[in-house]
Amino acid sequence: MSPPRSRFVFVAGLHRTGTSLLARIIAAHPAVSAIENAPVPENEGCYLQGAIPHTALDGRPAHYATDPLQHHTEQSPWNTLETQRRLLSDWGGWFDPDKPWWLEKSPINLTRMRLYQQLFPTAQFIVILRHPQLMAAALGKWVTDEPAALLRYGIDAYDTVAQDLPILHASLVLRYEDLVSRPDAVRRAVFAFLSLEDHDPQIELRDGNRDYRVGQPAEEDAVRRMARWGYAPGGEVHDFAPRIAHPLRSVRDAVSAALEQELQSEQKEQKANIRQ
Repeated sequence: MSPPRSRFVFVAGLHRTGTSLLARIIAAHPAVSAIENAPVPENEGCYLQGAIPHTALDGRPAHYATDPLQHHTEQSPWNTLETQRRLLSDWGGWFDPDKPWWLEKSPINLTRMRLYQQLFPTAQFIVILRHPQLMAAALGKWVTDEPAALLRYGIDAYDTVAQDLPILHASLVLRYEDLVSRPDAVRRAVFAFLSLEDHDPQIELRDGNRDYRVGQPAEEDAVRRMARWGYAPGGEVHDFAPRIAHPLRSVRDAVSAALEQELQSEQKEQKANIRQ
């Protein structure tokens, strides 16, 4: 089998963190092909392949991201040429071979990034986070777990992500809160990460965090662990610089420039208002 000319970009994140929204924005770019009209939830590729077992017990909300058996790394038994070939065979028909990027969005990508890097060495990964307390509130609509358990689940999952990131050649970590509050800057940064020109799909965004209240206080340990991502108790969000890793400095600089451009514009506007 000849290797495809296209490269994979995997969108990853816990359930209810904005993975579908982010994927819609990326998929609207004319240089990106994504799975569409598939007979599976949210067009998620994990349901469309048989290379890596995905049973009804795999990928469950509030469970998969902290299950050691579902954390696939370089040591995974699925790190084989046969797995790569099967994935390409199962997924290939869903993508346009003439587009340079193939987008796959499944929440379980969060625990498979290191394996996918082995199988597809030129793949790039975009991780989206959401305030753990608000993620827990949103996820609570789907599952029966207590809010405190869902909060621990989210924070534990983010700790695993933090451990995996140094192993990845090309990764970008964003937050849902920044996507909905600074959509233009985040979108430009995402496309800069993929070495693509900006493309605005004109998708209307709203802050879903406003739909939830944080009722349960966070323990001291949770507060400390949330802080690394710019999150504070009560759903509070502090400044956070998206984390970028890429073999090419030019790409890293382009992502940083895309984010700083809007910040500089905001600062100029604030100074102008002060003068008035």
